[in-house]
Amino acid sequence: MSAIRGAASYGRGASAYARVGVESGVMSASPHQLIVMLFDGGLAAIRAARLQMEAGNTAEKGRAISKALDIVNNGLAAALDTEKGGEVAERLGSLYDYIARLLLAANLHNDPQSLSQAESLLENVASAWREIGGSAGHE
Repeated sequence: MSAIRGAASYGRGASAYARVGVESGVMSASPHQLIVMLFDGGLAAIRAARLQMEAGNTAEKGRAISKALDIVNNGLAAALDTEKGGEVAERLGSLYDYIARLLLAANLHNDPQSLSQAESLLENVASAWREIGGSAGHE
């Protein structure tokens, strides 16, 4: 978990998560729990975007993708600490950047494949993060 910054980033992450509409539990969450909440919120936003895309609701699809982008860029990526996390944090940063580009492409081109790829990548990292929390405890 050394790839995640301390209290300053925790506050920024909590603030970003609260901005996207989920407030309960954020201020009392551990840093690990907050990241789990960010993953859950990002994945929920991607799923909502898919439903809106399928329904042809362009404005709602755009809002859902914007919410997912906010979580990826201002929550997950902002919480990375490249000094302590080194190469792992750098690679996660690159992955989050790629996920953001997939989300932008999905929005711009109404592309469900890009949306699915972004969801799959985010779910893989989220799953690994949850396992780390179960074995390493909370910071």
